[in-house]
Amino acid sequence: MLRLPPFPGARIHSLVQRPAGSIASGAARIDEVAAALRQLQVGGSFWARQPDLPGGHLLVRSARALKAIPPALRRHPTVLWDQRADQLTEPGATAVVTGECDPWHMLREASALVVEDDDELQLVAGLLGVPSYRLDDQCKAVLVEADITRLVREALCESLFENPFTGEPMDALAAVELCGFWRRLIDSNRGIGGAVGFAFWKQSHVAPLLWDGSSPVRFLRGHDCASESRVAVWRAKASPATLVELERRKVQLVEVEDGFLRSRGLGADCVPPLSITVDRLGAHFDPSRSNELEAILEKGDFDERTVDRARQLRRLIVDAGIAKYESGTAVLDRRAAGRRHILVPGQVEDDRAVVCGGCGLTSNLELLERVRAEAPDAYILYKPHPDVVAGHRRGAINDRDCLEFADEIVGELPIAALIDLVDEVHVNTSLAGFEALLRGKSVTTYGVPFYAGWGLTRDLGPVPARRTAKRTIDELVAAALLIYPRYVDPVTGLPCPAEVVVARLSANDESRAGFIVGVRRLQGKFMRHLRSLVQ
Repeated sequence: MLRLPPFPGARIHSLVQRPAGSIASGAARIDEVAAALRQLQVGGSFWARQPDLPGGHLLVRSARALKAIPPALRRHPTVLWDQRADQLTEPGATAVVTGECDPWHMLREASALVVEDDDELQLVAGLLGVPSYRLDDQCKAVLVEADITRLVREALCESLFENPFTGEPMDALAAVELCGFWRRLIDSNRGIGGAVGFAFWKQSHVAPLLWDGSSPVRFLRGHDCASESRVAVWRAKASPATLVELERRKVQLVEVEDGFLRSRGLGADCVPPLSITVDRLGAHFDPSRSNELEAILEKGDFDERTVDRARQLRRLIVDAGIAKYESGTAVLDRRAAGRRHILVPGQVEDDRAVVCGGCGLTSNLELLERVRAEAPDAYILYKPHPDVVAGHRRGAINDRDCLEFADEIVGELPIAALIDLVDEVHVNTSLAGFEALLRGKSVTTYGVPFYAGWGLTRDLGPVPARRTAKRTIDELVAAALLIYPRYVDPVTGLPCPAEVVVARLSANDESRAGFIVGVRRLQGKFMRHLRSLVQ
């Protein structure tokens, strides 16, 4: 009854189930599981396609059962769902549906279900309150009273399941909730007809996070997707001509970007992401219009369980020294006794987050100049962006100009250790400001990052007036790390909760760098050498 969706690229293909013996909590536990099944609508091939149905229909599971429909039910439109029904010809308005389908969708608006033998759909029908008929020995359809308690106990509650990420046992309720997590992801992808702008080296990692449950993710060239109604786009890598054509045809563009816990490596080095964000409203770093993350923070109702989970996740991240591109902890000595220490993280100057969120401030040198003007007596540490240090992206400042405003350049030191060292972090739109908030540091923003305007930062940029809510740090973490992004487990290839990726990053449990990553790193070294010759 409870199965693992066949995500593309997954290295685990089933939920391992083993006998658990009697359930001490009895019917109450079974009621919990039944309620969760009904609420989350998982069980059977819940990920599969959802064909158009007439509503109020009679759902029939076999050609033999079709012939046994009681006269009282023949006034309903009939939908025959049977893999073997391709050659069936029946008089009247019988719709024939073949192939794998979502049973909850098939039964949600059904008037009744008719099955030939015992069928898992009887449990789904019972949970949805749909009458169920089964053929007796004389091939007559007889109304069956659904014994939900027995069906749930036999299907789920007499077993334990194996957590695919940890290998530890989990009970039926935890397994149902995990399947519900996968269902929400898959349902959110229904209607996305293709994806453009995705580099070939990240497609396999992104595919399970964009899969709609019934067809492969179609990574397309621009001219191939102009007929679609909704397209996922990695805008920075899509051609301007493609974007113009899609917008001219009024195709809905779903913005995809790196998540905030990305990987142990650089995107510019072709290290694929472990998390992405998928937003139907806009990019999270563009303050000129609303986006789904902003809506979560402005209007979201964070329950106690979610906030507590966010608090624990924040502690795990801080303890492991995890940042967007690196992890590790170290204790650094203070540089100048008696002086306020400020960290200024540099950014890629032509990055969309800087161009959109910087609101006119794009130069790293100008940012340093503004920080010095704000804090003339502070000891300022400047950390260039890793992509810039790697030699791939714009934003380098020669040492002489940098040290006119900064006291020290700290390009090789880990960001988490630097945040622990300083008193304040001053940013344009850098994610380092969010990482500093996780660690309880004071943050000043000069642009408008997603975490500005919620009462947690000192904001010098033009924060949109629509951001009116005041949030705690754990509510911000819940929105930005639990609710908004999507994660893929590098070990199993399955979409996973944030805690799994944090555990993998903490344990350095990721796949090794491949050939392409090695080539990109060599290319970066060459570009850094060239730039050093012209400085």
